Amino acid sequence: MNTKKIFALLTALAMLLTNFTALAEGSAPPAMPEGMGQPPERTGEGPGGTPPDGMPGNPPDGMGGPGGMPGGSSRPESYDAVNTYAEDADITDETLESTGTDENAVLVTDGSVTLENVTVKRTSDDSTGGDSASFYGVGAALLVTGGTLTVSNSEIVTDARGGAGVFAYGEGTAVVTDTTISTAQDTSGGIHVAGGGTLYAKNLTVTTEGGSSAAIRSDRGSGTLVVDGGSYTSNGQGSPAVYVTADITIHGADLTATGSEALCLEGLNTVRLYDCNLSGDMPDQEQNDNTWTVILYQSMSGDSEVGEGRFEMVGGSLTSANGGLFYTTNTESEFVLSGVQIKAAEDSEYFLRCTGNSNRRGWGQTGANGADCTFTAIAQEMDGDVIWDSISTLNLYVTGGSVLRGAVIDDESCAGTGGDGSCTLVIDEGSTWVVTGNSTVTNLSCAGTIRDAAGNAVSIVDADGAVLAEGTSEYTVTVNDYSTACDLSGAGSAASWSETLFAAD
Repeated sequence: MNTKKIFALLTALAMLLTNFTALAEGSAPPAMPEGMGQPPERTGEGPGGTPPDGMPGNPPDGMGGPGGMPGGSSRPESYDAVNTYAEDADITDETLESTGTDENAVLVTDGSVTLENVTVKRTSDDSTGGDSASFYGVGAALLVTGGTLTVSNSEIVTDARGGAGVFAYGEGTAVVTDTTISTAQDTSGGIHVAGGGTLYAKNLTVTTEGGSSAAIRSDRGSGTLVVDGGSYTSNGQGSPAVYVTADITIHGADLTATGSEALCLEGLNTVRLYDCNLSGDMPDQEQNDNTWTVILYQSMSGDSEVGEGRFEMVGGSLTSANGGLFYTTNTESEFVLSGVQIKAAEDSEYFLRCTGNSNRRGWGQTGANGADCTFTAIAQEMDGDVIWDSISTLNLYVTGGSVLRGAVIDDESCAGTGGDGSCTLVIDEGSTWVVTGNSTVTNLSCAGTIRDAAGNAVSIVDADGAVLAEGTSEYTVTVNDYSTACDLSGAGSAASWSETLFAAD
């Protein structure tokens, strides 16, 4: 890549950072952490499936929470690498190979390093993977810890535990375009950020095969990852297409998980999807109390700071081959869906589940691990039940001509002795709730329409059976409070993707 192209690309990246800083307050990326400290050790990524050792998302046996967590692996004092660059360099039309234990084929610590039309092969039978690979990039094919690594028109192939394709850590920035990445072993994400690293990807074809090997992956210490176009497929168990413990924005990409949930977001992090095709096929597992396609949660493993997770999806499609659609537990969360084409599994358990959990891996204390969730639908078709419990708080906004077809169900199976949680449903003028079963809502505000599938009005009653709005449907909605006024002040909104991002060629 010539100097003019590099300058143009870096200029575009600067525009990108400026553009995202200017997003609406509700959609702004979280600030990068100033320091990481020593994180606790964990055994695991996507929570769906029975993972190999080292999978994010699953706390170690006996770990009860942050206060009692053991110390974790620390950043290595140095890395083993076949090729180390600490100043500007251009590498073109070469093959770079690494076969050593837990080594990198390329390590960039400073300067501006460009790889164009390069083949990178990383193979090792002895590499260990695990936390050092997940947190710090040990064993990744390409690792940048400082400076900028630019990769274009290249091929990256790894067959080693911990063999991520491209890993950006700390002050390092990676820019990867028009490149194919294939990884074969566990803890081997396709593109990966951690510890505050920054990675930009455009028009990539990424395929991963191992466990805990999300095609788009992040880990402890957060970071920034922006993807424009391309195809990202993860085939391993416990390997979602996208694993979010960072600030991630994806536009116009195909995102597929064949053995896991489609997307997993943990803790105080954000993911934005624009015109993407997202799909998952999570297997049913005895260790889980339900099966999902997109999850926002907190595992208490130390991988992510506790706080509100945010999922935005605008346009595109979401396809589920098994289980329910959206699940949130043991965390604060916000979802915004706008104009997404959704195809649920034939036996889908729910559209949205906002409850506590009895998961065997210890996501909070059962009976006290509910969710605090705001879910906003804008011009959105939604099919399936909404499930909540009394240890959770759900605020559901049906807006902009949206249609919800399903029942709203209070399910106390994971609520222990219960709590003072609530479900508030707000339906604006022009939006519709098609009720498919008897429902329970704490607070109902409707300026739109509530009916059943046959078009009959649905009776709304209070807990004593008094009729607040009379209908002819066989179904009833039981509420504490009912109003025809519509307050949307708490509803979320989605930012827009700028087509000028990544415009430099």
